[in-house]
Amino acid sequence: MRMQVFISSVQKELNEERVAIRTFIENDPLLRRFFDVFLFEQLPASDRRTDEVYLEQVDRCGVYLGIFGGEYGFEDGEGFSPTEREFDRATAKGKTRLIFVKGSDDQGRHPKIQALIRKAGAQLIRRRFNSIAELTAAVYASLVEYLEQTGHLRTKPFDASACPEARISDLAREKLSEFLAVANAERGYAIGPRTSTQKALAHLNLLDGEEPTHAAVLLFGKQPQRFLISSEVKCMHFHGREVRKPIPSYHIYKGTVFELVDQATDFVMSKINRAVVPHDGRVTSDVDYELPYRAVREAIVNAITHRDYTSNASVQVMLFADRLEVWNPGQLPPSLTIADLRKSHASIPHNPLIAEPMFLSTYAENAGSGILDMFALCRQANLPAPNFRQDGGQFVQTIWRPKTAAKALASEQSTGEVAGQVTGQVTGQVTGQVAEEVWRIILVLQVEKTRKEIQDALQLRGRANFEERYLKPALGGGFIKMTIPDKPQSRLQKYCLTDKGRKLLKELAP
Repeated sequence: MRMQVFISSVQKELNEERVAIRTFIENDPLLRRFFDVFLFEQLPASDRRTDEVYLEQVDRCGVYLGIFGGEYGFEDGEGFSPTEREFDRATAKGKTRLIFVKGSDDQGRHPKIQALIRKAGAQLIRRRFNSIAELTAAVYASLVEYLEQTGHLRTKPFDASACPEARISDLAREKLSEFLAVANAERGYAIGPRTSTQKALAHLNLLDGEEPTHAAVLLFGKQPQRFLISSEVKCMHFHGREVRKPIPSYHIYKGTVFELVDQATDFVMSKINRAVVPHDGRVTSDVDYELPYRAVREAIVNAITHRDYTSNASVQVMLFADRLEVWNPGQLPPSLTIADLRKSHASIPHNPLIAEPMFLSTYAENAGSGILDMFALCRQANLPAPNFRQDGGQFVQTIWRPKTAAKALASEQSTGEVAGQVTGQVTGQVTGQVAEEVWRIILVLQVEKTRKEIQDALQLRGRANFEERYLKPALGGGFIKMTIPDKPQSRLQKYCLTDKGRKLLKELAP
């Protein structure tokens, strides 16, 4: 039996949100099996009073979904807006009411919409949102819970279901706090880093009863692969244009989805060609990579966020002489085609409860725009347009490398200089003196920099990954030093090259 979701409010300020929710429900493989969506403006012209029509649709619906903004809207002769009339009718008819309020607080709202929000809050739990990604994830979780409570759904979707044997204690509190700090500062997320674990997980819809969901473990687990073995990412580097053994460089990365993105992106950026920008007093942008960092990261974020986690296959990142390929188990939603990816399209995340935190932590940008950004970034870098294809049960993204790099890396001289560039082949084995990660810090640290400035120059996102693989080895090897060694945690702390580091730079830099 199909049920109708009545989306309230015809306020212009919320048109984008209302259309986005309708599109999401109609295209989600699970929700579209159970729900039809009603938007008032979709009705054809009719010789009937407007209020009769929308109240009749409220009577027919299974779920009333109210989206409240800052405006109250048109008022009838008694001073009530259609939004409030709809809410009152849904209440009187005993409908399931899901209320979502845009904004973290009620400042600047019309007094009557403030009163309506208070009235709704006195009767049921409301959810606040600041972006379409937050709204989509919250609506998804609420409708799944409704289906479960009404008996229509016996098994929850993967990301919303409890992870077997996992407990709250299997989540890393420090990872959750770090995420909340970024989400609060960068996206205006409603709760901050000191929020309790239970409350934060509930706010993110990451609890199934009292237990953490699969999404919670993938996002904040101490050891996610202990519960989800195939969630690892395999990264390979080939000097030629096809898969051949032995593989010159092969790494299997484990960790949370954020850590996997950082590590896989770092793997690619460390292997491709880069030019050292002459120092002119700046503290960032000292290295220019042959592939746009954001395009590489977007492809990897797409693969890790939208993959099918019920598959035994893992995400694979393969760098060839002429291209980067990112493979992930899964397929495009039935409503999207490969051709649709080249134009504006709806965001239909395979794992909405993972996609929302990816957005909140700035790993992903506005819903539906990531692939278009990849096209734009490659065009700006004078690279061919990215390619997308479905290969059986795998979705494959391809970013093409510059022809000069492909020719050079395919030659026998691929481990030396390429057109005046320092190549990604400068590894510990090539130099015989220093690991690749340490060498990269030395390259960008020609003037004093803070930790964040070094990360920005290297285009690295994750602090934990940077400190463990870059900063600590460089310090331990004596190639760099702190400017305030007696106060390691000082907010004024910077880093600079030692005599040993400057000597190595002079020997190896072009």
